[in-house]
Amino acid sequence: MLFYPLLFKPIFKERIWGGIKLKEVLNKSFYGSQIGESWELSTVENDISVVANGAFEGLNLNQLIEKYPTELLGVNSIQHFGNNFPLLFKFIDAKEDLSIQVHPNDALAKERHNSFGKTEIWFVMQADDNARLVVGFKDKTNKKEYQEHLENKTLISVLNETPVKAGDAFFLETGTVHAIGAGVLIAEIQQTSDITYRLYDWDRVDANGVGRELHTDLALDAINFEPTNTKLDYEVVKNKSVNLVECSFFKTNILQISDIYNWKKTKESFTVLMCTEGSFTINMLHFKAEFKKGDTILIPAIIDSFEIIGEATLLEITI
Repeated sequence: MLFYPLLFKPIFKERIWGGIKLKEVLNKSFYGSQIGESWELSTVENDISVVANGAFEGLNLNQLIEKYPTELLGVNSIQHFGNNFPLLFKFIDAKEDLSIQVHPNDALAKERHNSFGKTEIWFVMQADDNARLVVGFKDKTNKKEYQEHLENKTLISVLNETPVKAGDAFFLETGTVHAIGAGVLIAEIQQTSDITYRLYDWDRVDANGVGRELHTDLALDAINFEPTNTKLDYEVVKNKSVNLVECSFFKTNILQISDIYNWKKTKESFTVLMCTEGSFTINMLHFKAEFKKGDTILIPAIIDSFEIIGEATLLEITI
């Protein structure tokens, strides 16, 4: 079997806070005006990505892993996560503020939901004027003070509101209270999990006057009440892979391609490339294809080299 870079059909999610930037900025094709998320690569139950290109077109990711686990995932991923695809990749368009929320760690998520936790990284692709993210507490607090602020609807007063621009990156460990602010378009890399505890939703209601469910009791044991430093410092170097963050669940680099780049890796892990700017061609034996801003490409572990031609910025994710 000749393996090749895999593109998948996006899974679109309508959200009360969503907009149309995924269509306007990333050229995604969908109906509706409140599409908040494009799940690019997923094995979350009932949301399993389907291949959109080449010989494997029409097969879903789990079917591919079942047939070719080592060739697709690599020994590193299998050693740590078995034959499960360990990550979920999204583009998120926040036309309005998302809820203030938190994600449980692996132990809590396993105990309560038989799921992974949700450590994640945000990469800002576009931000309107005065856009911001909410990330962590300003100062150390505790459950009692937090609950008082929650009851008084003053929680935002003790949280960090951070202005953002395109290119900013943030690493959010589990337990970090957070929210994506209105006007922000981000690429998100996270553990394979759909477990979110919603703390406060700005008193927002739907067309029927009903607010979304809150999970304030579940969240209490999940929250890190210490202030955290989430913003990542880095400098882009043309045609060099620059590390953004490395943790137990993934390693994320940023790679700015200019003209021609000879891409190489070991065969120990799959790699995912998320194109955040520009366009490029992957050229390898038996395969040549063009990709653009908004594409998310899974490189099977068995592929260890190819040529990239173009002008583009890529997030490069491995295990």
